[in-house]
Amino acid sequence: MKPLSIIAWISGGIGILIVIIAGISLLIGRNLFGFTHLVNYFHAANSFLLIAVVLLLAGNKTGNVN
Repeated sequence: MKPLSIIAWISGGIGILIVIIAGISLLIGRNLFGFTHLVNYFHAANSFLLIAVVLLLAGNKTGNVN
C-alpha cells in the first residue's frame, strides 16, 4: 500500500472509532473525553471520514493507491 492510502485508512479507522465511542457514550449516559454534547463526537468523526475520502480520491487521481 502506498503511504497516502495508509494514512487514509488510518483516518477512516479513527472516524469509525469515534462513532463507536459516541454510541457507547449514548448507551451509558456519560460524557466521555469531556465532550458535553453527543453531536461533538459526530463532528470529529465527520472530519476524519472526510479526510479519508479526500485522501483516497487524491490517491486514485494521482495513481498512488493500489
